[in-house]
Amino acid sequence: MEPSKPDYCTFFGKIHGILMYKDFMEYWDDVETFQARPDDIVIATYPKSGTTWVSEIVYMICKEGDVEKCKEDVIFNRIPYLECRKENLMNGVKQLKQMASPRVVKTHLPVELLPASFWEKNCKVIYLCRNAKDVVVSYYYFFRMITAHPDPGSFQEFVEKFMDGQVPYGSWYKHAKSWWEKRKNPHVLFLFYEDMKEDIRKEVIKVMQFLGRQPTEELVDKIVQHTSFQEMKNNPSTNYTTVPDEIMNQKVSPFMRKGIAGDWKNHFTVALNEKFDIHYEQQMKGSTLKLRTEI
Repeated sequence: MEPSKPDYCTFFGKIHGILMYKDFMEYWDDVETFQARPDDIVIATYPKSGTTWVSEIVYMICKEGDVEKCKEDVIFNRIPYLECRKENLMNGVKQLKQMASPRVVKTHLPVELLPASFWEKNCKVIYLCRNAKDVVVSYYYFFRMITAHPDPGSFQEFVEKFMDGQVPYGSWYKHAKSWWEKRKNPHVLFLFYEDMKEDIRKEVIKVMQFLGRQPTEELVDKIVQHTSFQEMKNNPSTNYTTVPDEIMNQKVSPFMRKGIAGDWKNHFTVALNEKFDIHYEQQMKGSTLKLRTEI
């Protein structure tokens, strides 16, 4: 018999008004006081926006296209997840402290929760944004496959939670807008998942230039090939299959599921889509941030 699922209130709390895992919150001081180094590269995303994809691209750039170096360890050890903490099992801050420079840091934090040290040291930050409809579909499947998560309910119920910001990391709308406001900062590169799907070479070159690397055709080819969805889905160092089923049950849903733009059309009913669109307009009113929901 499967163990009963925890309820929302016992599993999540709020940090500065944003829904967060209680396990992460227990040691939040370690996150807030995190000491950045000037050559840190930060990858920031709202969950399920292509984090692993852009992370592997950045890592590949840092290792000058050496595929073997990228396969030496799993991605969550090569690029620690800053705020991730569960007793002695997972500790992003500790991993990062022990790491040699230059470090690549993964986070899902909105601008206001990112440790101040990253701004003070003028670290380079790459933010990847994905359209909200595809994010919520991906989040729903992810939510179901993390064994410890509370039951997300039906897809419709989960979409309602997402719209209300009652999911980990809170409101997608606020998160995306908070980072969009930073796009003119020369240390921030704002990318779109849909642009990456449409023309990956162009976006890889953009990332390389932002990181001060010289893009050669050979290197770009190598990166594009190694970070294709199929390659990453089959690669144990990026597909999370090394994580035990008790934590992440890929029989429920694979971590690397489809990796496409527009899958929301297979999940949203006409009525739900209309409701979502009206709410979306309200939430994004006054923002110049525009996303494509298909390519």
